Amino acid sequence: MNVHNLTMQLPQALRTNILPRLRQLTLHPMQLTLAAAVFLVLAYNFSFWKTFVVATGGLQASNIPLYLGAFTMLALVFNAFLSLVGFRYLLKPVLIALFFMTAGASYFMNRYGIAIDAAMVQNVMETDPHEAQELLSWDLLFTMAMLGVLPSLLVYHVKLRYPSITRSVVTNAIVFLLSVCAAGILMMTFFKTLAPAVREYREMRFLLTPTNVIQATNSYFKHHFAKPLVVEPMGRDAMKGKLWSQPPDHPTAGVQAPRRTVTIMVVGETARAMNFSLNGYSRNTNPLLSHQAGLINFKNVHSCGTATAISVPCLFSGMTRENYSEDKAKAQEGLLDVISHAGIDVLWRDNNSGCKGACDRVTYEDMSEVKAGDPFCGKDECYDERMLQGLPEIIRNGKRDLVIVLHQKGSHGPAYWKRYPPAFQRFGPVCTSNELEKCSRESIVAAYDNTILYTDYFLSKTIDLLRAAGAENNVETAMMYFSDHGESLGEKNMYLHGAPYIISPEEQRHIPFMLWLDQNFRDRFNIDQRCMEARRDQEFSHDNVFHSFLGMLNINTAVYNPQLDMFHACTLANQP
Repeated sequence: MNVHNLTMQLPQALRTNILPRLRQLTLHPMQLTLAAAVFLVLAYNFSFWKTFVVATGGLQASNIPLYLGAFTMLALVFNAFLSLVGFRYLLKPVLIALFFMTAGASYFMNRYGIAIDAAMVQNVMETDPHEAQELLSWDLLFTMAMLGVLPSLLVYHVKLRYPSITRSVVTNAIVFLLSVCAAGILMMTFFKTLAPAVREYREMRFLLTPTNVIQATNSYFKHHFAKPLVVEPMGRDAMKGKLWSQPPDHPTAGVQAPRRTVTIMVVGETARAMNFSLNGYSRNTNPLLSHQAGLINFKNVHSCGTATAISVPCLFSGMTRENYSEDKAKAQEGLLDVISHAGIDVLWRDNNSGCKGACDRVTYEDMSEVKAGDPFCGKDECYDERMLQGLPEIIRNGKRDLVIVLHQKGSHGPAYWKRYPPAFQRFGPVCTSNELEKCSRESIVAAYDNTILYTDYFLSKTIDLLRAAGAENNVETAMMYFSDHGESLGEKNMYLHGAPYIISPEEQRHIPFMLWLDQNFRDRFNIDQRCMEARRDQEFSHDNVFHSFLGMLNINTAVYNPQLDMFHACTLANQP
């Protein structure tokens, strides 16, 4: 019997067999809380127990007392806190909400190997409807039915024998204290084994549900509904440096006035460096970029976070990853504001789910809306190439220097096969299901590699557009590309991204980073191409983006840090 049929037959079985018998059962509220606590620990925490077994030395008979002790301890802790809501009109709604919330979290943790923290909740809250639809499946429906609907119906229909309110308060307090004390005794009994395991495997706190969901949701809403902060100015002293006011030193310059500059920053999505053939990947995923003259590929770059909601505001904030604070980033201007203060126009074009606050004060264009008849849009979404529509005209008609940010849909999963036009399905067979567990790892990787192949085409086309604009419109051009974070494709049974940074795998942090400058741009800003190429293997990160972009454009401001500028040592004026 398949999942679909089983899901359809479940309501009939409930009506005819289970619920009539359940209505004859009467329980004390504390019996229900204990049963619910045991069920929560047992039914929803496969990811936690799998990690716990590894953390305590692997599955072995000698550890059975430890497993039973840990299980009992967690059940007692859950029971203690459920006893606090063990009152009429409160207990059942809380349990039903917990079952549904925990069922959903458990499904995604088990299927994709993810952990739940505030950043993951933020991702869920900020995911657009199309991305959310890609996560729907019959397996999800079945899980929600078995672990959400079924226990909720049981709780709803069971009869509870509530004592008076005074007696309930006393009883619940006693149960709470006894449960906490018993859990404490068990913790001290196994402390010698538990302490190093928890210390070494800190990710377990993000795997224990429903506590992870509750803590993460509380943290998210605490920040989301915090009192709006006045945005502090940043880089209001920014101004173009001396290189802007002198003609570039090349044969065609003569004594003409300085030409306009157009710089494109491409913010990739979910692209991991190890699947770029420019970085040594076995598949030729970069057939076009590998032949782009002047392209510099940096091979050792890491992200600020493992999710867009963290990495994008972080890299535009000017803060390093170690010092990054979401609250502080929201309360101050960022890189694009500093560029604007220097007298340069800024345009953000988005084919993703927004700029996460990084573009709040510059011109913004949403390119993700599907329009009938648009050659660059499919049924549900638009391809990244659409962001190049009209750019030649924008460049041609511009009056000032211009920075354009293109925010890709890129390689966002799990529906990788939707991210590229059919013509780019070179590698296969591909996974065409958002239920990755139903696909072979080879088919998942093939679909993902096709997204990188399309990104190769998109970036190469962007460079060609800039090269043509330079020749036709007498402008100096440059492109910087980097991804917001990487992606897990089944390594260590992990998929997608968003793992807490401290435990995240290399695949979610190691990102591609590329730079292309036309000759006139290099001459204008005295950038030594050979020097930059010699730095291709050096270690860089999102920490360098803010200051390198300002340095590349010779923007002087007190917030600029030359030590984090990738170009500083390669600017001829700064060389010994």
